Amino acid sequence: MKKSGSTFRTNLRLAKKMWGELSHIAVRALKDLTDSHCLSVAGGDLQQLEGRWYVTHSGLLRIARQNHCSAVRVHIVHNLCDPATSRWVFKATVYKSPRSRGFVGYGDADPTNVSSMVHGAEMRVAETRAVNRALRKAYGIGLCSVEELGSLPSRSELPPPKQDRSCSPPVNGSGNGHPRLRDRLCLLIRKYRLDAALVKLYAAEFCGTPVLREAGRGQVESFITHLADWADRDRDGLLCKLNSYSPTPEVSA
Repeated sequence: MKKSGSTFRTNLRLAKKMWGELSHIAVRALKDLTDSHCLSVAGGDLQQLEGRWYVTHSGLLRIARQNHCSAVRVHIVHNLCDPATSRWVFKATVYKSPRSRGFVGYGDADPTNVSSMVHGAEMRVAETRAVNRALRKAYGIGLCSVEELGSLPSRSELPPPKQDRSCSPPVNGSGNGHPRLRDRLCLLIRKYRLDAALVKLYAAEFCGTPVLREAGRGQVESFITHLADWADRDRDGLLCKLNSYSPTPEVSA
């Protein structure tokens, strides 16, 4: 219980830093998720979008590992796919033990139900959605996973940024002794094809500063480590997180 309480306090502190003040209901839900499944905000296991909690692919895999999941098998459903229109459907089966009959989940994706940030990766999104649904069934996770969402209402369909200018986000100002941190962040942005402007907004929130250049070296190093780990484990989930920082376009009457 001590460890659970400590994990919850860490989760709550980081959640407030990332998403601001939480409602009483959101705090209670976070405590329940921490106590029941040992999910970690720092590890990218949970996301809060529009005041609601969502589990991520990495969070579901953490639950599967903790419960000694025996196997996950994934198959493409050929008769429901249409490569010409980038429509893909997968079937995933989770076996909680070697003798388990299996828990089945289906995942579909096409350009109409995924964010524009992941267009061209519909096959991978469909596979991830299938695995997520099967894992949620197997372990009784009532939360929707963030990868199962399409384009959120708060996201805008913005053109890709000009990488030549934005891919060198200032870290504690230029010439302040941090060129290596800036270069490391730049490499991550290029390697995983991230939106540099959104990364800067996320970094500032993660570090608890109005803008990234006001963050300390240790804070920036922590963010870079966090970003690299998340991008490597679950790029789709990271893109969903970054997309939540896109400004909402004005709608004319």
